[in-house]
Amino acid sequence: MAMERELLKNAISKPCTLVYPFETRPPPEGLRGKHEYDGDKCIGCGLCARVCPSFSITHIGGLGPKCEGLKINLGSCLFCQQCEEVCPTGALKMTQEYELAALTREGCIVTYPRTPPQKK
Repeated sequence: MAMERELLKNAISKPCTLVYPFETRPPPEGLRGKHEYDGDKCIGCGLCARVCPSFSITHIGGLGPKCEGLKINLGSCLFCQQCEEVCPTGALKMTQEYELAALTREGCIVTYPRTPPQKK
C-alpha cells in the first residue's frame, strides 16, 4: 500500500532533474574552471609554471621579454588556482567555464598567445 502511494505521488510531481544540454543551472560561486590569460599584463616571470603542482603550464619562447605566451594542459591541470594566486600582475584568472570535454589529448591543450613588448 505504501508503494502505490509513493508511485502516485511521483507520477504527478515534476521531476527534480534537468535535461542537461538544454537546461543548465548557473555554476556555484567560486567555481575554478578554465583559465583566462591576459597577455598584455603578463611580464613572463614564469611563476605560474614554477608553482603548478601538476606541471600543466609551460611558457612558449622562454621567460621574460622573450615570452610568446602560455600553453596550459587542461587534461592534467588540478584547477588548484595556485597559478592565479602567485601571478604578480593578475594576468592569469580562473573563469567559471566548466564544459572542457575534448575528444583527443591534444584538444585539452590550450595555447594563449602573447605579443612580446617592443623595444624602444
